[in-house]
Amino acid sequence: MSDTTASPAPVPAPTVSARPRGLRVALRLVQVLLALFFALASALPKLIAHSSAADTFAEMGWGDAGMYAIGVLELTGAVALLVPVLQSVAATALSALMVGAFVVQLTYFDGSGAATPLILMVPLLVVARARRGHNEELRRLLRPRPRVRRG
Repeated sequence: MSDTTASPAPVPAPTVSARPRGLRVALRLVQVLLALFFALASALPKLIAHSSAADTFAEMGWGDAGMYAIGVLELTGAVALLVPVLQSVAATALSALMVGAFVVQLTYFDGSGAATPLILMVPLLVVARARRGHNEELRRLLRPRPRVRRG
């Protein structure tokens, strides 16, 4: 006698459009809030060399170059969080930046403020996972196209 019971087919991860409208709106709101935080509260003080940022980077010995570099990375990530094809990559990159911020808080500042990057990583990783469906679209856009030879 043969076994007619077939194993169930794997269920693909839900796409953004398969989620209920309320979840899509909530996820978009989280992205906008994260983008605003990274652009205004985090990147802006670095990019305008506000004393709070400049003093911190000077204390670490990273100087203006380090401050501006981190500010540009944060601002770029903030903008990319709002671009559909870049959302997952941006959230992942900002999460990696937060790992670095956590390590810096532990090593240079004895853990003072170390919880902030960890707290920010939670919604960033949620966005990265929820928007991962866009990664294939990004790969397709970045894939080199074959050249057509003439003549």
